Amino acid sequence: MDSLESLMARRLSPKRYNHSLGVAQTAAELAESSGTDRQKARIAGLVHDYARELPTEQLVALARKLGVEDDISLACPELLHGPVGAHLIESELGIEDPEILLAVTSHTLGRRKMGKLEQIIYLADMIEPGRRYPGAERLRELAQSGLQSGILGALDHTLRFLLEAGKPIHIRTIEARNYLLMGGE
Repeated sequence: MDSLESLMARRLSPKRYNHSLGVAQTAAELAESSGTDRQKARIAGLVHDYARELPTEQLVALARKLGVEDDISLACPELLHGPVGAHLIESELGIEDPEILLAVTSHTLGRRKMGKLEQIIYLADMIEPGRRYPGAERLRELAQSGLQSGILGALDHTLRFLLEAGKPIHIRTIEARNYLLMGGE
């Protein structure tokens, strides 16, 4: 794990690296309280933003090569860093665990039928201690009530933010919320 932390420290800006450390720690704590593998959560949290600081042109080119782009993500290319990052951590770091790869892929948009690790990374990304936006503390409180409450709160928060900002909403985020709201786990 130390070598992975060193690699991420070299790859990311100090601010993004500190965020990734916070996500890794928060993910490990959420994993422990929800009966999920703590080490997998820590690794996924650490590498979740592996592609976040790639230049936009490179991010879009890789997404097109992988066939993971769509109209909304091309309009908001930062949304592509999840699936592109998953591809890169597999090809460059040799991380092949399907749960970790899905968690990295889904951490920005979510998806219908997210597994526990995917939910943990989505939520940890929003509530790690360095996050200081309006509503972050409320999401931390919801997460204390359980993963289901936390992830629904996080999805709701994301949707409200996008609506208020007048930004497009990806169908995957809506599907993730609706699935959980209608009894999915």
